[in-house]
Amino acid sequence: MATPQATPIQRPAPLTAQDHARAMADYSRAGEARARALGNRGPIRFDADGKLDSAILDSYWTHGFYVFEGVVGAEELAELRADVDAVLARAPASPEADRDRKDGIIKPPYRWARPLSDPVGGTDANNGRHPVEMLQPTLGESGPAWTVELLDGNLHLMDAALRLYGHPGLLGVAAGILGDDFVPYNEVTFVKEAGLGPSVAWHQDGTTHWTAPDWDMGAHGFNFMTQLYASTAGNGVWVLPGSHKLGKADIKRLVAGSGSDRIEGAVPMLCAAGDTIITNRQLLHGSFANSSPDRRITLNAGFFPRKRVLGVTARRLNGVVETYDKARIDARCRILQIAIDARKQRFPQEQSYVYRPLAGQEENNRWNETARETVLKNYNQRDMFI
Repeated sequence: MATPQATPIQRPAPLTAQDHARAMADYSRAGEARARALGNRGPIRFDADGKLDSAILDSYWTHGFYVFEGVVGAEELAELRADVDAVLARAPASPEADRDRKDGIIKPPYRWARPLSDPVGGTDANNGRHPVEMLQPTLGESGPAWTVELLDGNLHLMDAALRLYGHPGLLGVAAGILGDDFVPYNEVTFVKEAGLGPSVAWHQDGTTHWTAPDWDMGAHGFNFMTQLYASTAGNGVWVLPGSHKLGKADIKRLVAGSGSDRIEGAVPMLCAAGDTIITNRQLLHGSFANSSPDRRITLNAGFFPRKRVLGVTARRLNGVVETYDKARIDARCRILQIAIDARKQRFPQEQSYVYRPLAGQEENNRWNETARETVLKNYNQRDMFI
């Protein structure tokens, strides 16, 4: 009697970058139309009393994000691009070559990934907040083995990024949403090189306050995302509008119901170079592998309500548990005042923002080479996460 032969498992053929781009085409067109219909875009506007325009606030809290158009002018945009390119040009050839730094930077500034991969989806990484794996197209044998996907510590890596951090319009927006005593999170650069950029699996940023008795739709703060190149459906971040109001999302259910990683009802955050998107950190969001021909460079800067950080114990994405006392918060907030002064020196014609928690302490927080070495360098060791 012949031994039964096992039926071979039929595995899907490898997905090429071209296949991925074609699979995204219809989804992208529909998402773009939905995004344009939201109407949540325009310049930063304040009312006669200096408060953030109420229509902007209403739109932000309704959709969970808003596109501020024309935040960065041509001259500043060129400086930001040049600084990012200079940092990327100094990147070692691979992650293994970046182990022994000689510049005194404690936390490695470069984060690497395989081109078009999903480094964290479906794993326990980042406190398990990325439960579903994204599609991972194959690059082909001629492509690089690694690509830089993130720069950590924008403000001590790039002077232009430090100056942007002190932007009076953006800081005015932060106060309008979080209150005058808002506090920093962290600052990173997302790098999505054309045809190489890896995906970031669907997730919500916040991890600490979901079950708090006083939870609200702004409990985990927001991120500013300043775009140095156009953000498109192919290279940009996609969001599920309004999801910041609904608590912890069941991402596995949403993906299963959609039949793929292309979640139904999501929209891409579309904008031009020099625009800044404000995104609620509770908004469900993710980005697909960048099989498009367009580069995206995004400067992220996050902020929290002080009441959601002071005295809070939280587990950072690297697993370290910390409690944020007043001294820790005040030390981290000094960087804001230094950035405001750095911007004033570069753009003296602007009306500088007044950060009320440090009003009267400007002289102790001037931007100079001493501050670079004693305050700014390794400032991201004091980043806070909730």
